Amino acid sequence: MGFISVLKKYNTTFWASNVIELFERWAWYGFYLAFALYLVNSKDTGALGLSQAQKGIIMGTGSMLLYLLPVITGAIGDKIGYRKILYLAFALYISGFYMIKTFDTFGLMFFAFVWTCVGGAFFKPIISAMIARNTTDETSSIGFGIFYMMINIGGFIGPFIAGVLMQKSWDYVFYMSMVTIGVNYLITFFFFREPKINNDNNSLAKNIANAFVSIGVALKNWKFVLFLLIMVLFWTAFNQLYYSFPVFIEQWVDTSVLYDGIYKIWPWLAKSIGTESATITSVTLTSMDSFFIIVFQLMVSAFVMRFKPLAAMMGGILVLAGGLGLMFSSQSGWLILLGILVFALGEMASSPKFTEYVGRIAPADQKALYMGTSFLPIAAGHQLAGWLSGDVYEKIADKIYLIQLEVAKRGISMPEISGEFSKNDYVQMASEKLGMDAGQLNQFLWNSYHPSNIWIVYAGVAVSAVVLLWLYDRYVIGM
Repeated sequence: MGFISVLKKYNTTFWASNVIELFERWAWYGFYLAFALYLVNSKDTGALGLSQAQKGIIMGTGSMLLYLLPVITGAIGDKIGYRKILYLAFALYISGFYMIKTFDTFGLMFFAFVWTCVGGAFFKPIISAMIARNTTDETSSIGFGIFYMMINIGGFIGPFIAGVLMQKSWDYVFYMSMVTIGVNYLITFFFFREPKINNDNNSLAKNIANAFVSIGVALKNWKFVLFLLIMVLFWTAFNQLYYSFPVFIEQWVDTSVLYDGIYKIWPWLAKSIGTESATITSVTLTSMDSFFIIVFQLMVSAFVMRFKPLAAMMGGILVLAGGLGLMFSSQSGWLILLGILVFALGEMASSPKFTEYVGRIAPADQKALYMGTSFLPIAAGHQLAGWLSGDVYEKIADKIYLIQLEVAKRGISMPEISGEFSKNDYVQMASEKLGMDAGQLNQFLWNSYHPSNIWIVYAGVAVSAVVLLWLYDRYVIGM
């Protein structure tokens, strides 16, 4: 069936759900791609100045709950109605963004982010189920490709704007997310059509219990459990785009070369997306992943629809691993941009196929529940990604940690980083005592401690997923 003929088969509810997803992703990624920087950057920039390990705990735990709780929230949505759950999710989002903007300690920020993630946990299975309910076997591949493209339109616009706003004030980033979620209230009220839901006489608690029972039955299939465990590795590697990449760029890469290259061709574009110091922010650079997906997703979806889901996933994850290698092994802005493109191509081939596969096997009246179940490996992947981007990243690639190692090696006395003595103050004092300027210190640490070795960890996790999927496809499925 041709691509155009497939498009004609989608109804109004399918398109309305996609627009709601676009605005929700705009709000979420608008702050999420900048969140790691907000947590760890120096306090004198308006950020919180936390450690990489604290960042990993906050982002890993909150994001894990965001993908674990749909096991429950999907069942709630099937029972009490999708529209009510969407309104609740939006309320949790807006209040959560406000708390993240306001709180400034590790404990309170942990609470605020978890609160916000609970809102996401209510939203995710509902909107995914609406896509699954309004596609068929013949339209699901392109349908989930469109859905993934909408995710990335929002995922590009939000961070793109946030990259500009954060230069003025971090508060503006969170206000943007709050307003964008507010728009979704209007879209839901006027255009969202409530599907038929389960009208049995069971209590809500009974339905939640049934959800766990149903999941328990699914997890008795050891082949399915093995598949989910393998996919944990994929999501662990994938999530470093959010957890580690913006921090790595901020600490190690001079993006002025990218700015200059853009300026020579489109001066207006460089000025609009760049900083006053003629660089490109790491948030803006990270958003290029979504930009590439907007441009290429439909083409990639049309290409991979001819392959079995597992084959498409294996090929996509292998390409993604190559992208991670380019993104974390170099200080060249152009090579890193190429890495983001390669990463995005791998993501386009693998991630929608995973969602499509689960949507296909779900019974018609349990779409939200099955979509909730599919988030289990993503949840575990976030928790593991938080650990890798925290303690592991810190020991291998965190600039502050490496400076501390160097000054300790040389017996140089330095004050502890505190509210009065920021990370930037520490770097400046260390530079002076080591007899280097900021650029020389950066290059010395890069050459001496090899923070680029972090690419071996991240790409290695992705390659491990490919190898295990190949073994699974060859030896397990046919058993």
